[in-house]
Formats: sequence, structure tokens, C-alpha cells
Amino acid sequence: MTNPFDAYRMDGRVALVTGAASGIGAATCEVLAASGASVVCADVNADGLADTVAKVEAAGVRAVPVTCDVTKRADVAAMFGTAVRELGKVDAVANIAGAMFPGLIEDLDDETIDKGIDLNLKGVLYGTQYAIRAMKETGGGAIVNVSSGAIDLPYAGIGVYAFTKAAVAMLSMTAAVEAGPYGVRINIIAPGQTMTPFTTWRLYKEDGSLDQQAFDDFLEYSRGLSPLGIVGESLDQALLIQYLLSDAAKYATGQIFRVNGGQTWSW
Repeated sequence: MTNPFDAYRMDGRVALVTGAASGIGAATCEVLAASGASVVCADVNADGLADTVAKVEAAGVRAVPVTCDVTKRADVAAMFGTAVRELGKVDAVANIAGAMFPGLIEDLDDETIDKGIDLNLKGVLYGTQYAIRAMKETGGGAIVNVSSGAIDLPYAGIGVYAFTKAAVAMLSMTAAVEAGPYGVRINIIAPGQTMTPFTTWRLYKEDGSLDQQAFDDFLEYSRGLSPLGIVGESLDQALLIQYLLSDAAKYATGQIFRVNGGQTWSW
């Protein structure tokens, strides 16, 4: 056997990451770049992409920023078109973009429901569709879709988020069966409590400033969910995504992987 860590290298490969401007998406771009992949960094937040792109380029690989609203099929199609035009192919895709959409089930209005489904589910569906089509042309590839630990236990107030993330899991498992014959692997991650701007949405005051006491309380609470007494970081999820996109995971497909600190999700 050669160096076993060679299986994690992605030199010469092209990865595409949505939600790349912050959190898990930004960390994933950095990790993939460190493993040798060129990275298409996509997000609706064009300004936020600048820092991610700079870090990818600092690793000595190519970065291609793309402003993309994943709720729009035309945007997603154009994003993949840009990737192929600029870098020649797409070998790996991480569909990470998503949002919370809080609210009790009985109170949900159509606007909230539609926005949640459009971003958290249809955005992943579009990304999966175009990834499979691109990878079939080049003999295969790997896709990771982001679900959530919220699929494992009900929690009041995040129904739209939870049911769209549950749908992402089944969408991905079904697509893995369909795309397997073309050499395309598709896996799902279901992150546990991970401290990102996405997670801390509830910790800000009306004026937009951080409620430090609420943040400290939330951090202590989050640590208490894990037998390890710690809370996850974006890098923890990014490292799992990188593994699943690399040849180290060549026999893994259609599975849900959880890095959650052993949380029971009894919020």
C-alpha cells in the first residue's frame, strides 16, 4: 500500500460548493483547496465570497466565484455551466446552502413554507440534478448533500427546516441508487450542533447586535448536549465532507453520516 493519506488528496479535481460565503460552506472550500482541488465557490452573497476565494487561492489552487441563487433552476444550470467552462469538468459537489425558517407548524404561512422548500429542498434537488448530469459526462464523481441532526428527533419551532432536511436525506438516498451505475456517489451529512452564523441566528437583538449573554447561555447549553462536553465547529463538518468527496470514501454511497458529538437531540 502507498501512503494511505493519498486517498484523501484531490489534486487535479474540480469541486463545487454552494453556501460558500460562510460557515460550513466556507470551511469546506478551504479544506477541499488544501487537499488540492480547484473550487467553484457559489453563494447568493457575492460580497461574502471574497474572503473564501482568497483563502482557496492561498492554497495554490484555482478559485472561481459564482453568484448563484440555488432556488432558481436557471442560476444552478448557469453555475454548472461556468464550472465546466472555466475548469473543464465537475468531480465533486457539496450542496450546503440552506436556512432555518422558524415557526410553529400551525402558524406557518405559505410564504414561509414556499421559501423553506425552495431553498432547503429544491436548491439541493437542482444541485444534485445538474451534478449527476455533469458527472455522467466524465465517468463519475461524488456529491454530498447537507441534511441536519434535526431529522432525528422532533423539536418545536423548526418544522419547515426539519421536514425539508428530512426530504433531503431521502432525495439523496434515492439519487444514489439511480446514479450509482454512472459512477456517481451521493451521501448525506446530518450535522449536530455546530457554531456558525447559521446556528446563532436566534442570538441577536432587534438592533442586529449580538446578545452576549444569550450567546454564552446557548454555547453552554450546546456543550451540554454532547457527552464530550464540546460543541462542533464548521471544520468538523468540512472534514467529513472532504472525506466523502475523496477516494477514501469510494465504497460509501447512499448513507447518512453524523458528526454530532454524540448528541441525543433532546433539545
